[in-house]
Amino acid sequence: MISTVLTDRVRVFLNRFSHRLWVKPLLVCLLSIAVAFAAKLADGTELVEIAPKVSSASIEALLSVMASSMLVIATFSVGSMVSAYASAANTATPRSFILVVADDASQNALSTFVGAFIFSIVALTAVKNDYFQTAGLFILFLLTTFIFGMVIFTFVRWVDRIARLGRMATTIEKVEKAAADALTRRRNTPHLSGVSVRPQARGRAVYAANVGYVQYINIAAMQRWAEKNELRVVIAALPGTFATPNRPLAYISADGAEQTEIDCTCVAESFQIGDTRLFDDDPRFGLVVLSEIAGRALSPAVNDPGTAICIIGTLVRLFTLWGAPAAVDDKPAPECDRIEVPHVCVQDMFDDAFTAIARDGAGVVEVAVRLQKALESLASSGDGEIRAAAEYHGRLALKRSQRVLDIEEDLQAVQDAAKFAESAASSNT
Repeated sequence: MISTVLTDRVRVFLNRFSHRLWVKPLLVCLLSIAVAFAAKLADGTELVEIAPKVSSASIEALLSVMASSMLVIATFSVGSMVSAYASAANTATPRSFILVVADDASQNALSTFVGAFIFSIVALTAVKNDYFQTAGLFILFLLTTFIFGMVIFTFVRWVDRIARLGRMATTIEKVEKAAADALTRRRNTPHLSGVSVRPQARGRAVYAANVGYVQYINIAAMQRWAEKNELRVVIAALPGTFATPNRPLAYISADGAEQTEIDCTCVAESFQIGDTRLFDDDPRFGLVVLSEIAGRALSPAVNDPGTAICIIGTLVRLFTLWGAPAAVDDKPAPECDRIEVPHVCVQDMFDDAFTAIARDGAGVVEVAVRLQKALESLASSGDGEIRAAAEYHGRLALKRSQRVLDIEEDLQAVQDAAKFAESAASSNT
C-alpha cells in the first residue's frame, strides 16, 4: 500500500503529542543531561593538548547563576502561559484552548528554560566533583556560554510572543490556520484515500461501542481487513460525527450481499472515538469554533461586532480555499479501493459557519450587511454547491434581519445587500 495513508497516521500521532505541554520539556531535559556528560568525551582526545585552561571556579559561578535564575524564569513562564490559556478560553471560546496550548514558541521557550536549569544542575554537580579535565572544562565552558546566550535570545523573543498569546486576534489566526489545514487536506483527498460511495451502497451496519466524537478513521487498517475478507466498507460517520450505540459507523457489504458471520470488530476499532472534536481531520470543527467566537462577540455582554465582521472575512477566505481546484499532483489515486467514503456536504459547512452569525447578528446592521456581502462574494464562486449554499443563507439571513430590524433605513441597507440571493431565488422559480 502506498505510504500516504501511513504518513497520515504519523501526522495524527505527532499532533497528539504536540498538544501535550510536557513532551518537549521532557525531551529537552534528557538532551541537556546528555550534553552535560558529552563534554567529558573531549578529555580523551587531542584537544587536551591545545585547549586553553579554564578555571573551574568561573564555570561554577556561571552555572550557579543559571541554575538559580532558570527555575524562577521557568516558573514565571508557566504562570504567564496559564494566564494566556485562560484568556483565550474566556475571550474567544474554550474549544480554541487546544490550539493555544500547542503554540510552538511557548513550548520551545518553556523547554529551553527547563532544559537550561537541568543542564546547569547536572554540570555544576559534575564540576564540583572534578569530573572534567582541561579539555572537558573548556568544552563545558563553551556549552554553558552558548546555552546562556540561547536562553537570553529565547526569553526576549518569548516575551514578545506571550504578549500576543491568548489575545483575540492571535486565537482567531490559530483557528483559521487549523481550519485551513484541515480543509486543504480534505480537498486534496475528499474520500480519505478511499473511493466515492456507490449508489445504494449499504449492507450490514457496524455500531460504536463508545459514545463520543469520531476523531480519526484508520482507513489503512480497514482496507487490509476488507481485502482479507473480500468485502467492501462504506463509511457512515466522518470525523466530527457524534457516535452513539444506535448510529452506524459503517456498513459492510460484499457485492450487495450482507455478511452476518464476519467479525467486524476491526472496523469498529478503526474509528478513534473521543470526548471532544479535534481539528486535524475534521474541517467542519474549525468553522464551528470560528462561529462560536463570532457568536460570543455578538452577545450583549461583549457587544463586539468588529470581531464578528473579522470572523466573516475569515470564513470567506476558508470557503474560497475550499472552492479552489486542487492541483493535479495533489489528487493521488485511491489507495483503499474497498473503502467508500462520502464527501463533506458544503451545505452543512455553511450551516456550521454562518447560522450563529446570522442569528445573533440579525439586529446589528453592520454585521448583517457585511454578512450579505460575504455571501454574495461566495455566490459568485464557480463551485455550484458553494453558490447554492451562499444564496440559501443569504435569503435566510435576510429573513432573520426582517424580524428584528426596526429602523427602515437599516432594513433597506440589508435588503440591498441581499439582492443577489433574492434575484437567484426568483430566477430559479
